[in-house]
Amino acid sequence: MSNNVEASREKLASDMRIVIADAEELLRATAGQMGEKAVVARERIQESLRVAKEKMSRAEEVMIDKTKAAARATDDYVHDHPWGAVGIAGAVGLVIGMLISRR
Repeated sequence: MSNNVEASREKLASDMRIVIADAEELLRATAGQMGEKAVVARERIQESLRVAKEKMSRAEEVMIDKTKAAARATDDYVHDHPWGAVGIAGAVGLVIGMLISRR
């Protein structure tokens, strides 16, 4: 389940980057539009994009930090309890093997 959540987060981040890039391209393409409403809309969109970029950047940093912390915790556990880690890995392998053999 954790892998699905992580994959979903990565997909969402990728989609957000694409949306931001498309919006920036749209802003560049409409740069020649000088109507008052167009100028106001462009300014709002630019501010929204700036905020979205900042939030994406912070979200990526948090995700990276959490991933590193989980890796460190796993590494520490395996170093502190090597036989327990081997037992857990064996049990997980056995369960996966049983599930695969059912098909």
